[in-house]
Amino acid sequence: MIRPKILMRLIHINWVMMFHGLDEIVLKTHLFRPIRYIAFLSPNYWTSKAREPRGVRIRKTLEDLGPIYVKFGQTLSTRKDLLPEDIAEELVKLQDKVPPFSAETARKIIEQQLGQSIEEAFAEFDPQPLASASVAQVHTATLNSGEKVIVKVLRPDIEDKIHSDVGLLYELARLAERFWSDARRLRAMEIVAEFEKTILDELDLVREASNASAIRANFKNSEMLYIPEIHWPLTRRKVLVMERIYGVPVGDIEALRKGNADFKKLAERGVEIFFTQVFRDNFFHADMHPGNIFVQLPDKYLAVDFGIVGSLSSSDQRYLAENFLAFFNHDYRKVAQMHIESGWVPASTRVEEFEAAIRSVCEPIFEKPLKDISFGLLLLRLFQTARRFDMVVQPQLVLLQKTLLNIEGLGRQLYPDLDLWQTAKPFLENWFKQRLGPSAKIKELLSKFPEITEQIPEMPGLVFQALQSAAHMEQQMQQHQKEMLELRKQLRRNNTRTLRAILGTGVLIAAALILQSPLLRG
Repeated sequence: MIRPKILMRLIHINWVMMFHGLDEIVLKTHLFRPIRYIAFLSPNYWTSKAREPRGVRIRKTLEDLGPIYVKFGQTLSTRKDLLPEDIAEELVKLQDKVPPFSAETARKIIEQQLGQSIEEAFAEFDPQPLASASVAQVHTATLNSGEKVIVKVLRPDIEDKIHSDVGLLYELARLAERFWSDARRLRAMEIVAEFEKTILDELDLVREASNASAIRANFKNSEMLYIPEIHWPLTRRKVLVMERIYGVPVGDIEALRKGNADFKKLAERGVEIFFTQVFRDNFFHADMHPGNIFVQLPDKYLAVDFGIVGSLSSSDQRYLAENFLAFFNHDYRKVAQMHIESGWVPASTRVEEFEAAIRSVCEPIFEKPLKDISFGLLLLRLFQTARRFDMVVQPQLVLLQKTLLNIEGLGRQLYPDLDLWQTAKPFLENWFKQRLGPSAKIKELLSKFPEITEQIPEMPGLVFQALQSAAHMEQQMQQHQKEMLELRKQLRRNNTRTLRAILGTGVLIAAALILQSPLLRG
């Protein structure tokens, strides 16, 4: 039974879709084509709203539905290869051009969070937002020290909206797992739980500031990536103040071209930054859509907005690296074996059959630049393979998969001739050499040497305890053996007595039968 609050939200979603004329688009799909004529009964069909381009209607619908839907549109906007051009171009506007909230509201939130007036906190403050996204908007300001900064302000009442939509997602996931067998394999409830944790973390700007500081430290003095500095005295849960950076938005290809950007190096560095964050640092920026990435010409990245980050367990990290390398080396048998060993596919799966399926999907895309790869077809075939072999979705990897798609989408925009595989393979080989090679083992041993030396004075006592324990154990074993031997002797004696009793009873019964025989009486 759907709860009333969830039902009201579903009704609202349908009303928003109808208001923007999306009922017409839905009715044109294959499923609803037989009843498409009922669209003429909709008032929106005859209004100017319905005559707006479909991309505009979809964008406005996502904006009106709230932050979760805007996030979905942002993710789609990075995959222009999977969308019609008119829809993709409109969804790009969701990255930093979501309708802003009022300057008065922003001012009230800032002053409430900082406990002082805008005039006290800043020498200058621009009430006109520089950019506005799904969760927050940003204003430019100048500190009393003269430093230029960005002030990020959380949207008002956003937590209630997100909780409402997450509740709807849980309800839909619950219904899906109840009535759709594939939803259980896809682990819909766990994926929603992972998404809920991620989106709620994004509502704490102190956490985001901490994430930014950590990645800034990881890439200190890097030639590939720069992260702006956080101003902690003016940072609160709903307000974040950081250094203002100046760069060209990575999605503005024309401006990059005019600035003589090195597109090939940018594409290669994007891949390297991703793999460095995932495997070297185990802490990656998981919201790398074009609205959060800028370029310092000609070839250096500037990144902002660290509300969503990801990390992996050491086992997932190593397993993923081994999978990537196996893919890059065309070793599909190893990929199949690792999936079975990890439990991602059932243990009863035939390795040869799974290997052949993976080869048929992946082999056609190797040694091809991004522009020659149909990722729409690749994803479709991967989903078909996963369904065929009952492959279980890993919720902890969903953020990583989303980020990888964003990186690939950026690479396609910047340098379609990029060979993704050859760019990533040397990095992974070097990572394995550093983490698992002989020198890595020696370093690990040396790192533990101080701990070992601290235990050396205690070793004689530990050895003595071990010998005492072994001697005591040996005595117990000997006693146990004696008891077992005695038990065997007792069993043999009991068995002999039992056998004699049985034989004696048998003889008596036989004698009685003979004495009662008619032959003896006669």
